[in-house]
Amino acid sequence: MDNRIRPLLSRYADFDFQIDTAEWKISFSRQITIGNGEGARTEIVDNIKISRGEENIFIWCFFLAIVQLRLDDDGTGPYNWVKYIYIDDPISSLDEHNAIVVGNHLVQLYREAPNPVNTVVSTHHNLFFNVLHYEFKNHFNRQSSQYVLSQDRGTGGYVMRFQKGDTPSFHHVAALAELHRVSQGDTIHTYHFNMLRVVLEKTALFHGYGHFSACIKIDQDDADGILHQRFVDLLSHGKYALFEPNEMGIETKDYFREILRKFLERYPFNPALFPSEAEEQPTP
Repeated sequence: MDNRIRPLLSRYADFDFQIDTAEWKISFSRQITIGNGEGARTEIVDNIKISRGEENIFIWCFFLAIVQLRLDDDGTGPYNWVKYIYIDDPISSLDEHNAIVVGNHLVQLYREAPNPVNTVVSTHHNLFFNVLHYEFKNHFNRQSSQYVLSQDRGTGGYVMRFQKGDTPSFHHVAALAELHRVSQGDTIHTYHFNMLRVVLEKTALFHGYGHFSACIKIDQDDADGILHQRFVDLLSHGKYALFEPNEMGIETKDYFREILRKFLERYPFNPALFPSEAEEQPTP
């Protein structure tokens, strides 16, 4: 496994690892350069602490190594019992800039596989979807089957629709409608700030702005806008936002609702998509 993981990891990171099979522990190391010019020398620093993002990259590469074992399997290996592979949104646990790298690498892995396996990849990341679309289109003789899972507001059920194009339509509108629905209740979690930030960023790009704060602040001196930007910045980063579905405190929930309300007032989306709590109640 070491020899399979290491070349995969080198694509994404600059640290190395060692698996202790006696105690089943993993330690990490990194090569650093000391000094400058001709007197510079390299040194290996052992037992370093890696970031949560780097940890996720290592886990992703470990998973890819197992997938590679199955794709190389001629029917006699330890994973010959695997008939299907399901990859659930690898981008959500990696840094944003890895969307293109992961998509390209994944398709390359399958293109070179001697014994390909039926595989499903799910994602809510539009860029990753777009990358996979074109990678499959450019490197395989046939187009992959693409579908979008969405909720039917009429029935409350879910519908799987075939997706022809390279970008799922109106994903950000569906996410915004979900955030509005959540804001009407009392169960709001920290990860909802991540969803809100994605919507803000897409809206800012559509209107030609370079930063999502343009969708929050009226001008550079807008005190409330500066505070709201700070809330989005802080609560859409860090492991507590991505990996622990903590419920927000009362005051934070109020700020979330206010940021969302002002955003919807400033950018008039179809109001039919955002009914008030009273409007959603069934008529007796």
